[in-house]
Amino acid sequence: MPFATWITFVIAASIIAVSPGSGAVLSMSHGLSYGVKKASATILGLQLGLLVVLGIAGAGVGSLLLASEVAFNIVKTVGALYLIYLGLSQWRAKVAVTGDLHADAVAPSMRRRVLTGFLTNVTNPKGIIFMVAVLPQFISPTSPLLPQLLILAVTMCTIDQIVMHSYAFLASSMQRFFRDARAVKKQNRFFGGLLMAVGAALFFVKRGGQTAS
Repeated sequence: MPFATWITFVIAASIIAVSPGSGAVLSMSHGLSYGVKKASATILGLQLGLLVVLGIAGAGVGSLLLASEVAFNIVKTVGALYLIYLGLSQWRAKVAVTGDLHADAVAPSMRRRVLTGFLTNVTNPKGIIFMVAVLPQFISPTSPLLPQLLILAVTMCTIDQIVMHSYAFLASSMQRFFRDARAVKKQNRFFGGLLMAVGAALFFVKRGGQTAS
C-alpha cells in the first residue's frame, strides 16, 4: 500500500474515530463510572466489534446489506434496541456507598464489559455504512485484498483505541466531582439518556447514510 494512500486513510480514520457516537458515549460513561483501567475492557470489546464491521465491509457483505431493505432494517432495529437497553441499564445502575461515605458505580464483570463494547459496535449500522463508503477508496483492485485489509484494520483499531481511551481518560479525570450517591446516579442517568437517544436516532438511519427528515 502506497504511503500516501495509508496516511490519507489515517486522517479519515481519525475523523471517524473522533466523531461522537455510541462508542464514544460508552467509553466516557465507563471511564467516569469505573475508571480508565476497567474501561479498557469495554474499549477492547469496541475494537473486536470494529474488526467484525471492517471484515463485513471488506468482504463486500456490507454492500449487500445496504442493498437489502429487510436486512438493513433488521440490523438497524437490533442495534437501536440494544443501545436503548444499554442506556436503560445505565440509567438504573446500582450505586455502592463505601465506608467513607463515597459512592462508586458497581462495575460489571470484565467479560460483560468486553461483550457490551463488542455488541455496541457490531450492531451499529452506521459503522457499516461508514466502512462501506470509506474502505473501497483505499483498496487497490490490482493488489491482494487480504494484506490491504489487515493494514487498514490495524490502523483503524489503533487509532480508535487511542481515541476511546482518551475519551475514557478525560471522563475519569472528573471522577472527583462525582463521589456521592446522588452525583453518581445523575451521571448514570445522563449517560444512560445519551445512549438511549443514540439508539432512538438509529431508527431514523436510512440506507446510504441518509437520515429520515
